[in-house]
Amino acid sequence: MNCEIIPINEISWRIEDSGVRCFLLTGSEKALLIDSGRELHTARDIAESLTDLPVMLLNTHADGDHTGSNEQFESFYMHPDEEAHFRRGGRGGTIIPVREGDILDLGGRELRIIDLPGHTPGSIAVLDVGNRVLISGDPVQEHGRIFMFGAHRNMENYIRSLEHLETFTAEFDEIWPSHADIPISPALIRKLHDGALDVLDGKVAGSPVEVHGNQVIAYDLGFCTLLCDQ
Repeated sequence: MNCEIIPINEISWRIEDSGVRCFLLTGSEKALLIDSGRELHTARDIAESLTDLPVMLLNTHADGDHTGSNEQFESFYMHPDEEAHFRRGGRGGTIIPVREGDILDLGGRELRIIDLPGHTPGSIAVLDVGNRVLISGDPVQEHGRIFMFGAHRNMENYIRSLEHLETFTAEFDEIWPSHADIPISPALIRKLHDGALDVLDGKVAGSPVEVHGNQVIAYDLGFCTLLCDQ
């Protein structure tokens, strides 16, 4: 396991785990772990080594590289549209539903939920209101690969979600994604939107590749790659 803990500032950390990252955010009363890793199965232990505050967990979505340590928590925040995906394989734990507009208050640090369906049905982003940062999960990446293949992905919803997210850009100065470059600019949202539209319109040439045993088509946008069924 290749895990690195990197302080961002006095109240935020990122935990790098084999190509995916988790975030730990603290307020004056509570701490929130955003996602729980891929190969990492001790994310709670790591979080509790960084703060004395009680640690809660929120999942941006239910893909396996974001839920590796969920079993360490009896309950966790997740969009209800992710439950069916998460429960495959018999995984337990109590899901506390969160949806667009919900606020998690860590004590002087408000985190607002934004719905971003498309990559998965219940993908969400987290807006750190006072610090003007968006934690985007997988839908917004630079120099990464966004998985858009498989039955639970939907390109049309993804494009609509990017349009929706763009309405919030006056409220954050930078984006912290779960993969690839960090931080990235809010301007990337429009570039991803336009690139995804070009893929749907057949304006981008695709190349066949194999990803985790799946034959998919890779669309290289220059700044990011979309992996699609066709």
